[in-house]
Amino acid sequence: MTQKLSIVLGRHGQAEDLRTNTVPLRDYELEFVDVRRMPDAYRDMARSQPYDICEMAPTTYLMAVAAGAPITALPIPMTRRFRHAGVVRRLDSTIRQPADIEGGRVGVRSYAVTAAVWTRGIYAEEFGVDPDKVAWLTAEEENIQGFRLPPNVCRIDPGDSLARMLRDGELDAAFAGLAGAAAGAAGELADLVVDAERQERAWFARTGIYPLHGVIVVRNDVLDRHPGLARSLFDAFSQAKGNYLARVRSGAASNPEDLRYLRLSEFVGDPLPYGLEENAQTLAALVRYARLQRLIPEEPPIESVFPDPRRARPRKPASEKPGEGLR
Repeated sequence: MTQKLSIVLGRHGQAEDLRTNTVPLRDYELEFVDVRRMPDAYRDMARSQPYDICEMAPTTYLMAVAAGAPITALPIPMTRRFRHAGVVRRLDSTIRQPADIEGGRVGVRSYAVTAAVWTRGIYAEEFGVDPDKVAWLTAEEENIQGFRLPPNVCRIDPGDSLARMLRDGELDAAFAGLAGAAAGAAGELADLVVDAERQERAWFARTGIYPLHGVIVVRNDVLDRHPGLARSLFDAFSQAKGNYLARVRSGAASNPEDLRYLRLSEFVGDPLPYGLEENAQTLAALVRYARLQRLIPEEPPIESVFPDPRRARPRKPASEKPGEGLR
């Protein structure tokens, strides 16, 4: 009898063949659950694990595991995007480059959002920015209950907005996702890193780091009951991805996201690599950034939190003591 498993997954081209069952999951049937906002699913999976399988922001996952959540992530990243760009400044501000945000105020949706973790890590290692010397202002609660924000992070009043603060000059910079709502700012907005694409290519060539967002997380009890599931998921996702990239290369898939991956493939090769070995440098960097930014208490070996289903049965990375890692 085919086992049905609930799954929450974003609308990614690389997973479309799984949604349509063009690529079936061996021995299992996926029941797709639609949610209003993917960040809500990340939060629910971190706190109460209502789904068998769920896409999840990787920093939320690392924090959830440190807090004792009984889940395991497979190294199957759903999206990739370099993060040198993405923080904007007002043209009428004194901010001109990443180093200038030290001592300033920067708006971000939430402190632990993966895009911000990548950018802060890159700013620290590539531009010499000390994230602890920046006041990070956030608008949303963090996904992990009980997580204590670092002392230089402050959540704004619920009745206010980061877009309003940027528009009125109360922020020195903000992540670009907030900038659209601030379009009425007195001055125009500009990215802090003006030659981001050139720097991203050079950084990738030097480090091999290719920022990832969204990994596939499975409840540990589900993995315990179905020891072959992790490999089945990896194989099905890999086949669906291969079909998708063939459509991208042929021009059959040509929306802006498809074309972005086509451009990325010119210098990264496979624009959507799966597997632990294929993502080792990237995952190690993300774990390092998360630790340095006080999101997790220590740096676990990447193979313990992102086990490769091609090598062995995934191990449970969750802490034995629920709540451990929040102190």
